[in-house]
Amino acid sequence: MIPDALARNVRQVWRADGERWLAELPRTLVEVAADWELTVGEPYDLSFHYVTAVTCADGRPAVLKLGVPGAESLGNEAPALAAFDGRGAVRLLRADLDRGALLLERAEPGWRLRDLVPSQDAEATSVAAAVLRRLAVPAPPDCALPDLSSYGAGFDDYLRVHGDGGPLPSDLVGRAGGLMRELCASATERTVLHGDLHHDNILRAEREPWLAIDPHGLVGDPGFEVGALLYNPEPDDRDPALTALVPARVEQLADLLAMPVDRVVGWSFVMAVLSDVWTAEDWKPGDPSPASRALDVARLLLPRLN
Repeated sequence: MIPDALARNVRQVWRADGERWLAELPRTLVEVAADWELTVGEPYDLSFHYVTAVTCADGRPAVLKLGVPGAESLGNEAPALAAFDGRGAVRLLRADLDRGALLLERAEPGWRLRDLVPSQDAEATSVAAAVLRRLAVPAPPDCALPDLSSYGAGFDDYLRVHGDGGPLPSDLVGRAGGLMRELCASATERTVLHGDLHHDNILRAEREPWLAIDPHGLVGDPGFEVGALLYNPEPDDRDPALTALVPARVEQLADLLAMPVDRVVGWSFVMAVLSDVWTAEDWKPGDPSPASRALDVARLLLPRLN
């Protein structure tokens, strides 16, 4: 049984390819499980991929992730996890990108860092910083992952399509796009980036205390990684009390990562605006506003930009 939310998201993002993948998913699941000698358990919450608990032939618990073959998400996740090689992230155990299949280490007990927010927010931020430090792997010379600078096109596309008539303030979008280019140009390091490191993608584990999952896979300035931590978890919840956590997170991240505060502020502003720019990609006049707490965070940070 394919959940409605998964089917809807896959059709919206991958169109005809997604429709074919959904039709073939039951057979693909059976075939991959047989080929890799997996006992299939219960699926997790499903959004854009089919993700389920499995047990390997040797009794080892794992996670099977199936997605549309050729999709950039899986194609970049596999080399990113290979580069991390278990440092701060779950291990990639096996991959068959032609079938859109990844076999991953299972983080157990697996509860999410979001469970510490807001009651233990300082501890959650400390955990995230520790994971980020573990993930800071220098980018190999032959790395095929996309460059972070490619994300700058999102700001340009938004302004080209919507100009001043879109759902987001065009001045903020333009400011974020220009600042992103400045930050990329002034970077002193190039590392493999998770690209979406936030409280839902950091799980409690045993091999290491916490492990990251679901990397987007990029190469660029490691400062970019702090951005998603400022408006998560639950960016659709615009509770001012959650936005009020941001200043303390900025100072704590700068201290724990030995990163200049202005770069933490800058990258956090860029990523906050970019998050809502992505959400606005399919927006049409008359639709509800796509703005989330990310926009509130961007406005909060705006006076602190150099």
